Amino acid sequence: MTDRAAIRAEAARLRAVFEAEGAQPVETTVLQPAEVLLDLYGEDMRARAYVTSDALRGEQMLRPDFTVPVVQMHMAHGAEPACYTYSGEVFRRQEDDPDRANEYMQVGFELFDRTAPEAADARVFCMIFKALEPLDLRAATGDIGLLMAAVGGLRTTEARKKALLRHIWRPRRFRALMDRYSGRVPVPESRAALLAKAEPMAEAGPMIGMRSEAEILSRINALQEDAQVAPISDDEVALIDAILAVRETSDNALERLRDIAVDMGAIQPAVDRLARRLEAMAGRGLDITTLDFEASYGRTNMEYYDGFVFGFYAEKRPDLPPVATGGRYDALTRQLGRGREIPAVGGVVRPGLVVDLGGLS
Repeated sequence: MTDRAAIRAEAARLRAVFEAEGAQPVETTVLQPAEVLLDLYGEDMRARAYVTSDALRGEQMLRPDFTVPVVQMHMAHGAEPACYTYSGEVFRRQEDDPDRANEYMQVGFELFDRTAPEAADARVFCMIFKALEPLDLRAATGDIGLLMAAVGGLRTTEARKKALLRHIWRPRRFRALMDRYSGRVPVPESRAALLAKAEPMAEAGPMIGMRSEAEILSRINALQEDAQVAPISDDEVALIDAILAVRETSDNALERLRDIAVDMGAIQPAVDRLARRLEAMAGRGLDITTLDFEASYGRTNMEYYDGFVFGFYAEKRPDLPPVATGGRYDALTRQLGRGREIPAVGGVVRPGLVVDLGGLS
């Protein structure tokens, strides 16, 4: 049996597990419209995807994942509640690490259910946890919703909150904005000089590049308005830092976050959701006292998730990427739903890595 054949056999075994949970098998096309993916992720997506085009359909991308087309399919035609499973190749450009695969198979499970989101989170996570249990992987969990709620509760302008929320998945940029908005770093001299001018465009010279004069002036006006805003308080910055520093077993993390919520009430609903999720996991037989929780987990590679996130790792093989990942993506259904939305959560497993680790049989 070739490696590819072994991977397909493992994928079939995993799909059978998901089908036994009631998932409907679905297929998606390998070529996906680039416009949709670029709208979701921005032009940065081009660096991670294979892009092509034809005269009739315009720009296309080799499928970078399954979640987006499955969400599109469900929002257009699906009943409620619903769950789906799928398997097939995905494609990711690799420019830094020649040893990482640019084509590999995924097997996934996606659940659309508006009745009990935390129970749905627990169902998806525990199903994958049990399916991969023979591999003795480390499970990591987090919740992007905690940081989003904290940012939403800051006593600052909506423009600043939107900027911070936009960069939650870019930790360095997020930190730079927090430092700037809190006054921890001085305004660069060049920017201060520009904002001090009565006519900022008076000595600009000829217009070159893609931005119009109106767009440049709009940006300058926004910077001038922001310069008049009071800094985010040291107390609020400290609370954000305290949230991001939470890295405990899930039961202890919950208690720590409850303590933080006393001083930052905006995160209390997210903390309550975490408590209900952990209760649902415990109800499915999971020992939450051994389950890792990291509040900052998922911020570098899970861009469309906006709540619960998780991953499974082979600790004895640190050279391998996560064997499985997943999470909640309610906002994605709003973006793709054309006026409709539904809470949704899912996860994907890489059967090729399962085979590398000895398989599940």
